[in-house]
Amino acid sequence: MSSFRIGRRGLIAGGAAALLPLPATAKEDWRELAGEVRESMRWAWRNYREKAWGKDQIMPVSGGSESFSIKGHHLGLSLIEALDTLWLMELDAEFKDGVDWIHANLDFDVDGEVSVFETIIRLVGGLLSAHLASGDKLLLAKAKDLADRLMPSFDHSPIGLPHRFINLKTGALRDPITNPAEVGSCITEFGTLSRLTGDPRYHKAAKRAMVALFGRRSEIGLMPDSFDCMTGEWKSRRATIGPPSDSYYEYLWDGWQLFGDREFLVMYKSCTAAILENQKVELNGDTWFVDVDFETGKRINWEQDELSSFYGGLLAQGGDTAAGEAYTRSWDKVQAKYGILPEGYDAEKGTPTYKTNALRPELADAAFNHWLLDRKEEWRALVARHFRAMQQWNKAAFGYATMADVTTKAQADHCPGYWWSEQMKYYWLIFSDCRRFDYRKNYLSTEGNVLLGFRR
Repeated sequence: MSSFRIGRRGLIAGGAAALLPLPATAKEDWRELAGEVRESMRWAWRNYREKAWGKDQIMPVSGGSESFSIKGHHLGLSLIEALDTLWLMELDAEFKDGVDWIHANLDFDVDGEVSVFETIIRLVGGLLSAHLASGDKLLLAKAKDLADRLMPSFDHSPIGLPHRFINLKTGALRDPITNPAEVGSCITEFGTLSRLTGDPRYHKAAKRAMVALFGRRSEIGLMPDSFDCMTGEWKSRRATIGPPSDSYYEYLWDGWQLFGDREFLVMYKSCTAAILENQKVELNGDTWFVDVDFETGKRINWEQDELSSFYGGLLAQGGDTAAGEAYTRSWDKVQAKYGILPEGYDAEKGTPTYKTNALRPELADAAFNHWLLDRKEEWRALVARHFRAMQQWNKAAFGYATMADVTTKAQADHCPGYWWSEQMKYYWLIFSDCRRFDYRKNYLSTEGNVLLGFRR
């Protein structure tokens, strides 16, 4: 959980009235709303260009900047994450500015340690999506160079499960105690890299890790959230659909969706059946997924993590539409209650367990996936509320800020890199009739990177 401090806009607009849900508009002008999204992106990019160009993340309250993976060293994280969103919005001058910066400045030959997982989904994925949008060969070369620097993490383990951290220059590894999301969320990025380069090593490494983890489930089909990547020994008993397990389940489906590999479909169906059987609960008319013991299925707590709100959209993609829609609506009620989703929520008590909000995109992501399947206006309206809440509460002097406290609407001086890649893209695609996106055949990664579906 990130640390937060109150920004200069901290306690404005407090009081009971500020906590009322934003009203739903009876009839939306979606094209007009899309224009607001595009202008918000342009405004935020202009501030990033002026205040934090080439830095990992802008500090939207003060106008400063902060590094992400390597303390004191920047890899242009927000810039790379923004590229395909800019391209889809036809902000071509801004896109070119970002690509030009990469050509002139981006170098991964750094004596510094990075998270293998975060680097794959954010930087490798961002470079790949920008390459697919533009055809720029250097972007692909940069993605391959970075992936090659991460591969020793996979190769070192006798069962193919990567360590959590690696030094980009020396290849030194750290932290074998890892989790499902961090070892099992790279098949789409690495698989795409293999397809584009003709080198099968990346796809094979990613799939090997996912299959190895699947084979270590309990007798009731669940897996806990911590294990040793060298031995496969479980280090916890908690099974959860939230972090740090969440995107493993997402990428089981994605391996099938993007590559047509039926082995991934079988694994996804098996895991989903176990989750629905052991973790799905109904409470006061709402649907939730609780943490349980991975061998007995006994409930551990009622706590819900905001990151889990993506799961309703995934269930709908996999064919469990009713459960998925019910779960997404349960989270929408929490959004209505606080205006912005808290990071943690106790479904039984109806109170937040973590009052912060990290400018998360997961609920918008779920609604976008529902909408791609059925085109119901309900999901567009949900995303409109999500966007307007961001405009009302998260907008700061130089960008969009996370929240230190959703109950008081106190801001923190932080804008995560994924903001540029995820919710701004979901907002744009669901409100606009994007000319550069194929709404029938597409794929967006867990980080929102488009790896299939660009139209020129």
